[in-house]
Amino acid sequence: MNDLRVAYIQTELAWEDTKANLKMFDAYLDKITDTDLVVFPEMFNTGFSMNVENLAQSVNGKVVGWMKSKALENNFAIAGSIMAKDHGRYVNRFIMAYPCGDAVWYDKRHLFRMGEEDKVFSPGKSIEIFNFYGWKVRPLICYDLRFPVWSRNRNDYDLLIYVANWPAPRRHVWETLLKARAIENQCYVVGVNRIGTDGMGLSYSGNSVVIDPKGFVISELNEGEAGIGKAVLDLDKLNQFREKFPVHLDADDFIIKSLDN
Repeated sequence: MNDLRVAYIQTELAWEDTKANLKMFDAYLDKITDTDLVVFPEMFNTGFSMNVENLAQSVNGKVVGWMKSKALENNFAIAGSIMAKDHGRYVNRFIMAYPCGDAVWYDKRHLFRMGEEDKVFSPGKSIEIFNFYGWKVRPLICYDLRFPVWSRNRNDYDLLIYVANWPAPRRHVWETLLKARAIENQCYVVGVNRIGTDGMGLSYSGNSVVIDPKGFVISELNEGEAGIGKAVLDLDKLNQFREKFPVHLDADDFIIKSLDN
């Protein structure tokens, strides 16, 4: 597939209320047609909560089951993060449910210590790249955006997806780093953030966006406004740009230290 049709949802999230949030996203999904991939914000079913004892689920739980069912029903992939429980530990897990009903995931590497995420969740240990209709997709979550080495493209992916609960006072950082990641990695970037105020009193402005490999915005939603954004990504155009301007051939080599060390 050369053209990848992406839709993304910018919305408020009901605090720690999975039932209400799934009902809301149900209504959004009913409005989406002619797309291949739909992206939700980080912790889309709860908001950015640390209440893992009551809210974390396994990949065989209700939320992932709902994602799989909706992906199969609508014939498009659905992506977003949830708090997950896995072998006695908790992770902030990016889930991508495929139209065939399967699911793959990535666990957030960089935990937001200023929000004490690191005291509750365990960091992810591996880079994940999802294959989807011939596209190579790299999933990342919120605070990961601040760490360019972790997201560095070794010519092994085409699309970066960041899902977030990124507070409004730091909206300039969000917008700036998303463009930087697109330019330095010569890839498309989709950044999806929530709006509204959460149960801790933090406010979010959204500023959800799709950026092309040259750093230009090709789709965006109004700040603070709930809605659905769409963009069509062109793989041929991306590959032609990389061939004409092959920055990756001069990139520095590096090794990412394992968290097991």
